[in-house]
Amino acid sequence: MINPLLRRTLLCASLAFLPTLAAAAPAIGQAAPDFSAVDSKGKPVKLSDFAGKPVVLEWTNEGCPYVRKWYGSGEMQKLQRDAAGMGAVWLTVVSSAPGEQGYVDGAGADAMVSKAKAAPAHVLLDPEGRIGRSYGAQTTPHMYVIAADGKLAYMGGIDSIASTRIEDIPKAEPYAREALQAVVAGQAVSKPVTRAYGCSVKYKG
Repeated sequence: MINPLLRRTLLCASLAFLPTLAAAAPAIGQAAPDFSAVDSKGKPVKLSDFAGKPVVLEWTNEGCPYVRKWYGSGEMQKLQRDAAGMGAVWLTVVSSAPGEQGYVDGAGADAMVSKAKAAPAHVLLDPEGRIGRSYGAQTTPHMYVIAADGKLAYMGGIDSIASTRIEDIPKAEPYAREALQAVVAGQAVSKPVTRAYGCSVKYKG
């Protein structure tokens, strides 16, 4: 009999790379799908609220070992703070459905942020998966960078090495960071689409 923890780990590992659902994903250079949601504090948030600013979307699931790699190292928090320093708005999105791994309510999301000493501008609650599906988000983490003009500039992995090992972070090409830096500088992103890796987003249904 397979230990439940091992089974979850193997499932996550098997989903380390997922094919891109092109039909469900928005297009680079096109307007990013607008959305409205409620954040962890009960505040309504729309993408259009941040018009004129770069926006980073990060899909998360605190039970996912690929997410834990980034938060456990402190590198996700550093990237969040660096993004804010560059004038970008960081939105963490939780699309796990109730009863699924990674689901949190508002209080749970705030506790998650506090425990990790994370620094998103908002944690958006997406238990129905509407935002996630509109972006074609498949993994945690799955990263998107939206330019100040509202057009999608990057979608894909947070970096180039699909592992759960913290020691791989400095070895990897930091795709999301490079994309954000290019967007802030008003330059084209050299690799606007990369392969996302991580655990599957635990959507409803």
